[in-house]
Formats: sequence, structure tokens, C-alpha cells
Amino acid sequence: MSFHDIRFPANLSFGALGGPERRTEVVELANGHEERNTPWSASRRRYDAGMGLRALDDLEALAAFFEARAGMLHGFRWKDWGDYRSAPASKPITATDQLLGLGDGESREFQLRKAYTSGAQTWWRSVTKPVAGTVLAAIGQEAMTLGEDYTVDAATGIVTFARAPETGAEIHAGFEFDVPVRFDTDLIQISVASFKAGEVPKVPVVELRL
Repeated sequence: MSFHDIRFPANLSFGALGGPERRTEVVELANGHEERNTPWSASRRRYDAGMGLRALDDLEALAAFFEARAGMLHGFRWKDWGDYRSAPASKPITATDQLLGLGDGESREFQLRKAYTSGAQTWWRSVTKPVAGTVLAAIGQEAMTLGEDYTVDAATGIVTFARAPETGAEIHAGFEFDVPVRFDTDLIQISVASFKAGEVPKVPVVELRL
């Protein structure tokens, strides 16, 4: 399966239903206690693209995008309007939003990532599809210049510095990002009559692990 580096129309993903999914295996013991485990190290997001359709033109745009991706065959970018920034929704993106790691005097490449923190627990999400032109980077508290001090691979989310950051230096970045996804169906059933009456087709979309 290949990945098409194109974003699903953002105006259609706006209003879509979806979010993170976890897989937990629960075994109930004879004494009433439980044992819980998960085979997944990271969450996986699912969406319903049909919820963002509002007009007949939207149906045509969806059909064209679906056909161009050959249904489930090819992946694409998806803008999750509820989670697409390195900074909180109420704050602007800055070069110090997210900690990427610490310099060791040799490494020049750092993977974009985003922290999800609640209490003492933090889960780090790798960001592999940043939006081109939005990535700001900093070493320590000093903002770097894109193209001179660092470059960004928009296909992988790897930031490469011109010179390796010094040992112990904190590497930060701020950015917008998309989710790599594919359609989770090879069939889209559309009825213009029912759409006008308020019913929308179900168009499941699932995150890809790259």
C-alpha cells in the first residue's frame, strides 16, 4: 500500500466524528478482580468522514477523493480539527511547545512528537505528517531559522539541524500536523434523496501506523 501525500478536504473533515481508540484486554478473575493488558503501545484514531458533509457538492468531492485513493488501497492526510496543533487551542504555536529530546553533541535528527499529560502520566505521540511551513524549532530557548539552522521532512516529521546540538541542550518544536489515515471501507453508499432529508453516509476512516 502506498501513501498519497494529499489532505482530505479540510472543510469536509470539519465536523467529522472521531478520536483516539485503545485496545484493552480485560480478564475477570474468579474472585471478582480484573487483570488488564494491552497489545497496543499507542492509540489509533478513527473518524467518520460522512459527518462533515453538508451539501451535494460535498458528496461529489468525497466521491472523487475516494476514487482517487482507490478505496482502502492508498493512505492520505487527515486534519483532525480537535487535535492538530502542538500548542493548546487557546494559545499560539511557538518554537518551545514540545520537547523533542536532548542533544548529545552528535545527533542532528529529531522526531517531532507531542506530549499528552494527565497527573503524573505522560504519553508521547510521534508526529509523522507535519504541515509544511508550520514547524518552528528551538535549541534551548533560542529559536532557530528554517532553511538555515534546520530542515523538516514533511513526509516523516524528522527535524534535521545543520549542526548537532550540544550535549544536554533541550530541543523543542512547535507545529501543525495531519493524521496519516486510509478509508476503512471499499464501499460508499450515497442516496441523494436521503441526504437531502438529513441522512449522511457513513464513511469510516482509520489511522495508519507508519
